Amino acid sequence: MKRLAALAAAALVLGACGGGSHEYAGYTFDPPQQVGAVTLPDLTADGEAFTMRAPADGLLLVYFGYTNCPMECPTTMADAALVIDQVATDDQPVELAMVTVDPDRDLAGLADYVTAFEPGAHALGTDDTAALRTAADAFGVTYQVRDDQVAHSTHLYAVDAAGTVVMVWTFPTEQPALAADVKALLG
Repeated sequence: MKRLAALAAAALVLGACGGGSHEYAGYTFDPPQQVGAVTLPDLTADGEAFTMRAPADGLLLVYFGYTNCPMECPTTMADAALVIDQVATDDQPVELAMVTVDPDRDLAGLADYVTAFEPGAHALGTDDTAALRTAADAFGVTYQVRDDQVAHSTHLYAVDAAGTVVMVWTFPTEQPALAADVKALLG
C-alpha cells in the first residue's frame, strides 16, 4: 500500500512538472528502479545475452507476458509496436522486448510471436527459473504459472540507456496516450 501511494504521488508530480507540459498517462517509481544489470537470453538473436538497456538516446519498452494470453499481452504488444512506428526515429530509437513468464510453453515459439508484432523486437526467455525471477523482481513484476493458468502483472515499462525504468503504464493505457508519453520521454 505504501509503495502504491508513492507511485501515485510520483505520477502526480511528474504530470504537473513544467506548467503546461505533457501530462503523462504512465507513472514512475520512487526511487527509480534500476534494471540495467538484468540480462536474459534473446531468442531472436540465437540466445545471446540481452541487457535491459535502451539504445543511446532511445527507449526500450519491456513487457512480461506469455504467448497464449487472451487479451492483455497481444493488445499491449500491438500498441507498443504502433508506438514504435509512430515515434521512433534513427536519432531516437525505440526498441521492444517481451519476457515470457511461461517458458515451458513459450520458448519454442516466442521469437515468432514477438516479431509478428515488431520485426526488430527482442524475445526474452529462459528455463532458468532463478534468472527469470531475478528479472521479474527487478521490474516489480508478479507472475504465477499453475497448470494451464498463468497470472501476471500487466505493465509496460520504458527503460532508458542507463537501465533505469523511466515510466510504467498499466493495462489498459490507450495507444494514443502511450505514444504521446513515449514521444515526450524522448523529447
